[in-house]
Amino acid sequence: MRIASFNVQNLFSRAKVLNFENNNDGQALLGKIGELRDLLKAKVYTNKTQIFNKYQALKEFIEITEDRGKLFKKSGTAIVGIKANGADDWDGTIVFKRDKFDQTTRQNTAKAMKEVKADIFCIVEVENRETLSFFNSEMLGTGKFPFNMCIDGNDSRGIDVGLLSRHKIKNIRTHIFDKKSTGSKPTFPRDCLEVELEFSSTRSLHILCNHFTSRLSDKTGEKRKFQTGEVKKILQSNYDLKKDFVVVAGDFNDSPDKAALNPLLGTQNLFDVLQLQFGNDMTQRWTYNYQNKQEQIDFILVSKPLKEAFVQAGVERKGMFGVAGLPGMTETAFPTVTSVANAASDHGAVWADFNI
Repeated sequence: MRIASFNVQNLFSRAKVLNFENNNDGQALLGKIGELRDLLKAKVYTNKTQIFNKYQALKEFIEITEDRGKLFKKSGTAIVGIKANGADDWDGTIVFKRDKFDQTTRQNTAKAMKEVKADIFCIVEVENRETLSFFNSEMLGTGKFPFNMCIDGNDSRGIDVGLLSRHKIKNIRTHIFDKKSTGSKPTFPRDCLEVELEFSSTRSLHILCNHFTSRLSDKTGEKRKFQTGEVKKILQSNYDLKKDFVVVAGDFNDSPDKAALNPLLGTQNLFDVLQLQFGNDMTQRWTYNYQNKQEQIDFILVSKPLKEAFVQAGVERKGMFGVAGLPGMTETAFPTVTSVANAASDHGAVWADFNI
C-alpha cells in the first residue's frame, strides 16, 4: 500500500489575490481587503468616498454581494458610489474573484499524481469537494479514486484539505469548530480532517490531513506550535499509536528543526517516513524550494504498526519548476513544466510504501 501527501497549489481555480509568484504581493492585497471589510462593518459610513475608492482599487480581485438592501449607488449597471449609510442598511459578503488555471497546469498536477501511484492521497489546497471530484474523474482518468472527501474549512480564501482513496471511507471527523477558548479564533486555519478508511474486514486505517498556518502570517511559529499540540491531543484521545494504523499527513509549513513542530514530531510512537528513509539528510528529504532554500515542510507521520510495515519512502519532484537546477539534484521536471505558472505545484509529493 502506498500513502502520499501533496500540496497541489495551482491545481484548482484559486482566488486571484493568491495567484502571485511573490506571496508578499498577495499578502499586501489581503491586508487592504481586510481594511475594506472593517470599514463596511461600521454603524455609520462617515467617509463613503474612502469606501468607494478602496473598492475600486480592489475590484479586480473581489466582488461584494448585496443580499439585503443596497451597498452601492449605480448608474445603469455601473457602480458609481456608496448608497448605504451604514452596516445596518444592507447585508452582503466580500467574495474573492477566481483565476482559471490553464489546462497544462491541471495536466501536470495529474501527471505528478499518476507518477506517485498512491492508494491514498492527502490533498492540500483543494477548493472544495466538487472540484476535487471533477479533477478526479476528468483528469486522473483510469487512475481515478473511487472515494474522496473534503469539508469546507476555516480559510476564507477557500483553501481546504481533502482526501482521495482507493479504500472505502467509513467515518469522518472534522475539527473546524475547535477553539482554544470561547470566542477565540478556530484552532485550525483549514481543518484537521480525520478520515477512517476500511483497510480490511477487521482493520481500519486512520488518516489526519492537515495544513497548518503559513509562516507569512505566523512568523514566530506560535500558532503552528499550538496546532501541532492540538493534533497530538487528538492522537492521544482517539488512538493507540502502538496498535492502530494511524497517519498524520499534510503541509506543516515548517521544517523538522523548528520548535513549532516539536509537540507533534516528538509524539511517542509516531514516525516521519522521510526520516526513516533518509535519516537526517535534508538534501534528500526536502519538499519545498523558496528563494533557493530547500526544506522539508510536507510530512507523512505514521504510528508504530505502520513503521514496522514500512518499506520505502520518497519525494516526487517532477512537477516542480526549476528542480533540475538545484544543488545536488539529478531529477528533471516533466517537459511540460516550463514555468512557475504551469508547474504542478511548488511542493513535492511525499509518498511511503507499507507491506500490510
